[in-house]
Amino acid sequence: MAKKPKPLDFHSKWSYAPAPESTDHVELKKSYGLFINNEFTEPLSGKYFETINPARETKLADIAEAGQADVDRAVKAARKAYDDVWYGMPASERGKYIYRIARIMQERARELAVIESMNGGKPIRESRDLDVPLAAAHFFYYAGWADKLQFAFPGKPGVKSLGVAGQIIPWNFPLLMAAWKVAPALAAGNTVVLKPAETTPLTALKLAEIIRDADLPPGVVNIVTGAGATGAAIVNHSGIDKVAFTGSTEVGKIIQKALAGTGKKYTLELGGKAANIIFADATIDQAVEGIVNGIFFNQGHVCCAGSRLFVQEPVADLVIRKLKDRIETLIIGDPLDKNTDIGAINSKDQLGKIKRLVKIGIDEGGTCYQPSCSLPSKGFWYRPTLFTDVTQASRIVQEEIFGPVLSIQTFRTVEEVIEKANNIPYGLSGGVWTDKGSKIFKVSSQLRAGVVWANTYNKFDPTSPFGGYKESGMGREGGLHGLSPYVNLN
Repeated sequence: MAKKPKPLDFHSKWSYAPAPESTDHVELKKSYGLFINNEFTEPLSGKYFETINPARETKLADIAEAGQADVDRAVKAARKAYDDVWYGMPASERGKYIYRIARIMQERARELAVIESMNGGKPIRESRDLDVPLAAAHFFYYAGWADKLQFAFPGKPGVKSLGVAGQIIPWNFPLLMAAWKVAPALAAGNTVVLKPAETTPLTALKLAEIIRDADLPPGVVNIVTGAGATGAAIVNHSGIDKVAFTGSTEVGKIIQKALAGTGKKYTLELGGKAANIIFADATIDQAVEGIVNGIFFNQGHVCCAGSRLFVQEPVADLVIRKLKDRIETLIIGDPLDKNTDIGAINSKDQLGKIKRLVKIGIDEGGTCYQPSCSLPSKGFWYRPTLFTDVTQASRIVQEEIFGPVLSIQTFRTVEEVIEKANNIPYGLSGGVWTDKGSKIFKVSSQLRAGVVWANTYNKFDPTSPFGGYKESGMGREGGLHGLSPYVNLN
């Protein structure tokens, strides 16, 4: 008689052998200036700041800090390029430039992926398999639309570009967010002034090198680095015709107030607190993997993260038990190790925010569970965390944590979970897990969220629009919808 296999002992000494990604092919300068007119120039402000590796707390490079005069210089360069070159260029030629950028990104994909993980803290598997390929795919996709705008907007023959787009991107997907912003703007015939996040500027500056090497006309894309004051200078500049911002809801509200009455077009992709809903008839093991991907992907630094889990009562104990077992197997450590599942928290400030909100969750009566894994002694790290015994009023249920923290609630009926899922200030995304197609349609149609995944999570494609409702922002990026904010339709 065959012996039953012993259950896996998560506390034994077994482990994967290290599989570090090489950094020999990565070229980083000691300092980076501002990218204006296809050249890296010294900032008029004379100021620089350090960017670091959050997994090691080591300096990677000095980065120029753009002041008001620097932003003015970049906007004027973009305006001149728009008036003299880009606006009058045949659309098919614009498409060729965008396509060339995409091809060079593919050629340098390995270097871009490593820099993304070094500067941002995310696992190399994610940078290599998602961030960089999807960023290139956005340039490929919009390159194809550059000379077909009349077909993108049927019945609107007078499609015209806006002028100069000011774009501000966050630190969680630096290269991908740059692609989301720059590619449709260029395809629609606009020029760009882009500001990457101050903690993760390196892949945007590598993109600047790619743009230069693609021989894009000087001034068409300008990249200025800095913190909030630099972003504010872009938003408030009179030479900017369109503002695109991805970041926190708090900053989004400030931008919206600043733009009121100016006539500038804008899109805001802001915070989220997505509901991931597991019905009793779901394939449980598949759903557990979806839960893990939904909240622990990129350390939870994802605006559409499935940070609120709703499990139907008959399977709640089973799902929670399997989820606890699953997170015990997650590997936390060096982002450049191919075995790593969860990398470093992006910054010391973000780690502090996560810790504060977790403490609030415990103080409010929530039950906190974390796996037994050890954490590296150097760098910014946080264990994957589950909360049970929380209510709709709990702060960790209502507020975006932007970290690897999942709150779990139960429900009985479809109507109950829809009401709970929508009882939130945000409306960016959601997930539904069930084997009933009718239930998928019912729930997804009633969730007040811009994107709803069914029996999967975190699936993105350049052809599909992304955006939210309520405090998750306004406007869409990606797909045909992503072109609309960059054109005037007559």
